[in-house]
Amino acid sequence: MSSSTPDTFRAAVLTVSDSCARGERNDASGPAVSRTLQEFHFAVVETRVVADDHGAIQKAIVDLARKAKLVVTTGGTGISARDVTPEATRSVCGRMLDGVSERMRREGEKRTPFAALSRGLCGVCGNSLVLNLPGSPAGAVESLQSVIDVLPHAIQILAGKTEHMAN
Repeated sequence: MSSSTPDTFRAAVLTVSDSCARGERNDASGPAVSRTLQEFHFAVVETRVVADDHGAIQKAIVDLARKAKLVVTTGGTGISARDVTPEATRSVCGRMLDGVSERMRREGEKRTPFAALSRGLCGVCGNSLVLNLPGSPAGAVESLQSVIDVLPHAIQILAGKTEHMAN
C-alpha cells in the first residue's frame, strides 16, 4: 500500500478446504494470506475455515463481508469437481472485477503455466470486495501480491470516496 493511502482496511480470510475443515490437515494458506495482508497494512479481523461446499462458502462470504471491506478466500479455485469457490463467489457478488482476476492469472503465468487453470474471481458483495486465491500457500500469496496495489483504491470507491473522479 502506498504512503498516499494511509487507511487501514478490515480484511477477513476464508480458507476453503475439505481436509482442513475435517481437521486432517493444518491450514497453511490462510495464515500465509493473513501475514501478507498485514504486511500491506490490512487489519485481519477474522479467519475461518469451511469445507468445499457451495452453501457453506456462500454463507461465510456474506457473513464476512458484513465484518470486513475485503474478504479473501484461499482454495477451491481449481478444476476438480469439489472446487466450487468461484461459483459460490459469483452467486453472492453483484458485480465482478474481471481485470483483477485476469491480472492474477497473467502474473501467475510468469511463474507456472498452470496459473491458467485457476478460476479465481474478484467481485463486489454489498460494499465489500471478495477475492479468490489459489489454495497453495505460495500461489495464494503470489496472487494476492500481484493485485494488492489496486485493492485499497477499489475499497475506497465502494465506500463512496470518489472525489478523485471529479475531473
